[in-house]
Amino acid sequence: MLRNMQRAMIFLFVFIGCFLAQAQAERIKDIASVEGVRGNALIGYGLVVGLNGTGDSSNSSPFTINSIVAMLENFGVNVRADISKMKPKNIAAVMVTAELSAFSRPGQQLDVTVSSMGDSKSLRGGTLLITPLLGGDKRVYSVAQGPVSVGGFALAGKGANVTKNHPTVGKVPNGGRIERAAPRGLDLDQHKVILTLNRADFTTVRRMQEAINQKFGQPIAKAVDAATVEVVNIDNNAVMMVADLEQIELHTDHRAMVVVDERTGTIVMGQEVTIDMVAVAHGNIQVSVGESPKVSQPNAFSGGDTTTVDSTTVDVTEDAAKLVVLPKTATLSSLVEALNSVGASPSDMIAVLQAIKAAGALHADLKVI
Repeated sequence: MLRNMQRAMIFLFVFIGCFLAQAQAERIKDIASVEGVRGNALIGYGLVVGLNGTGDSSNSSPFTINSIVAMLENFGVNVRADISKMKPKNIAAVMVTAELSAFSRPGQQLDVTVSSMGDSKSLRGGTLLITPLLGGDKRVYSVAQGPVSVGGFALAGKGANVTKNHPTVGKVPNGGRIERAAPRGLDLDQHKVILTLNRADFTTVRRMQEAINQKFGQPIAKAVDAATVEVVNIDNNAVMMVADLEQIELHTDHRAMVVVDERTGTIVMGQEVTIDMVAVAHGNIQVSVGESPKVSQPNAFSGGDTTTVDSTTVDVTEDAAKLVVLPKTATLSSLVEALNSVGASPSDMIAVLQAIKAAGALHADLKVI
């Protein structure tokens, strides 16, 4: 099993290394965004009705009762006299969230997410009542309503219960209708278009500046920091300018990085990772402790009592440490092969990489997640 895992990891690392070595140029559209062109978060509070006894309880969720009373009063139904008798087993209070994409216009639809905020057991089979969705400026941008689609369920009996996925969160596909246009983040005749890299890098931002100036044949782009390039809108048409900018290709650059996940034993290394000559010794020590109780029987007529005596055995097994010299290398595959030749499992390999980094021989950022 261990050998198969090591072979799989070698194949994975070699595949990643080959893929990175043959990587093509990337479009600006995939590595940067236009300043002002972004989505906007929406949020609202509503009620889901029609649940099959899996709604909120009156004791733990009093706000659900108050919401029901306020809703019914809007329809001319006065239930305040009987509020103490209300048990909303088929109703749940929920928070409704959505993402208003850039350039959204009234009449368009969007998906909304419904999340229980009380002690409801499941939202399966419920219907979201009309719910206004507010933006950060407290204005209503969308109104949501519709049947809730839940990808899980919860079943319970007297002696056992079964839960699959997350039954207290669901979606209403196309359940939100936009009532107000999204804030405009791009004007047609604005003087400059500002591009922002998704990951700041001085080398990449310089290449972006050079690629844009080469495309248009004049110095219209200027890198102002490690993540920002300002481009002059020479034709007074920012839409066409952005469309042209998005299709420009360039080779990106990034820092050498090794990412390890100690919980799962996952290791990801980029092509740029290199090491200096270093010697690595790897060995395992196994300690086994056993307990075998024995009965101590006193001699006849001695007046003693029979008792139990614990007998402890300790076995220590130490594997012979393998000393391997890792030469200075610039290839990912040779680094992985050298580490696997030490006989390290994924968890041991993480410790080896950390030790090589501490020795100053690993030329990469080591990030543990």
